[in-house]
Amino acid sequence: MITLNDVRAAAARIEGRVLRTPTVPSHALSRATGADIVLKLDNLQAVGSFKERGAANKLALLTPEERARGVITVSAGNHAQGVARHAALLEIDAVIVMPRFTPAAKVTRTAAWGARVVLEGDNFAEATAHANALCAREGRVFVHPYDDPEVMAGQGTFALELFEDAGPLDIFVGPIGGGGLLSGCAVVGRALRPGMDIMGVQVESYSSLSAFPGDEIMPPGGATIAEGIAVLQIGRQPLSVIRDHVSRVLVVPERAVEDAITLMAEGAKQVSEGAGASALAAVLTYPELFRGKRVALPVTGGNIDSRILANTLLRSLLRDGRLLCLKMEIPDRPGVLADISRMIGEAGGNIIEVSHQRLFTAASVQAAELEVMIEARDPTHAMEIMGQLAKTYIVRRV
Repeated sequence: MITLNDVRAAAARIEGRVLRTPTVPSHALSRATGADIVLKLDNLQAVGSFKERGAANKLALLTPEERARGVITVSAGNHAQGVARHAALLEIDAVIVMPRFTPAAKVTRTAAWGARVVLEGDNFAEATAHANALCAREGRVFVHPYDDPEVMAGQGTFALELFEDAGPLDIFVGPIGGGGLLSGCAVVGRALRPGMDIMGVQVESYSSLSAFPGDEIMPPGGATIAEGIAVLQIGRQPLSVIRDHVSRVLVVPERAVEDAITLMAEGAKQVSEGAGASALAAVLTYPELFRGKRVALPVTGGNIDSRILANTLLRSLLRDGRLLCLKMEIPDRPGVLADISRMIGEAGGNIIEVSHQRLFTAASVQAAELEVMIEARDPTHAMEIMGQLAKTYIVRRV
């Protein structure tokens, strides 16, 4: 098991290679959750993720002979970028195996650091099997993304910085994928803040510790916006630490992660990927556990695909009622569209998108179907706009 001294040695080893990221209070998130929220912004690392810490420590410890052999790893993106960057800094040849469906942004950024990227397997397990075979064939050093004490110690430097900068804390909440970050931070937390509550969070489809402190289960897996923690079973070494040092594990639904990404962007003004927002998702899902407490949340990564971020924000706006999608049956005559636009404008709405169909969907040849997306201030305002339109036209919400 790693110790506080291991983490402190890692911090000295990677100093100057990894950014000491800001720890900041978030008044907007505190108002939204009822907790006193402190954020540690590792989305600002050079590779956009905390994973750089563990990779930097592991590679710095390689012998000259191991460096000459080159390294290989498997990752859905963030660990891949960390290994690729620090291998480039140390002039070590690196191969990165990634699942075929890894977000394009992470694949592109990994390759940009100069590593050879191999896309293989439909999931992490299949990619790992290919990486192990390739490692044996080429004689490389395998850099495990989480089940390695030197990687865990590197990730623990996150907590060293946080606890030095944050002041008193009641709770630390960290995401659990493979368990490297939470285990490293838990070792530091128990040593430096023995009275602090340490919690982990998993997304529903990858909730192997949903019965914690009971036995692991095999979760169903599947698509998730929190692909950075989409790991079916956590590492054996991280699990040992988590069982000793973590008080509870919270499970969050997919929708909560989407809402957390949106709140992080709108409230904290921080771009976060799904895994990076999962700790905030836990606060949103279980507000009674955190209300009135001073809570540290790691923003562990910001490598979210631009299209996925845009779709997530729009989905949240629709759920919040700030985007209103309406279908209307209207007479097919001149001036109707102009009248509807006038009514929406006078009600304070902003038209985002319009679709006008005459031929296939209208009940009568003398009618048309109009689908319009409207931006409103809040749900109450949206209902006011819909009420105004319903006085004249047949309206239904989509």
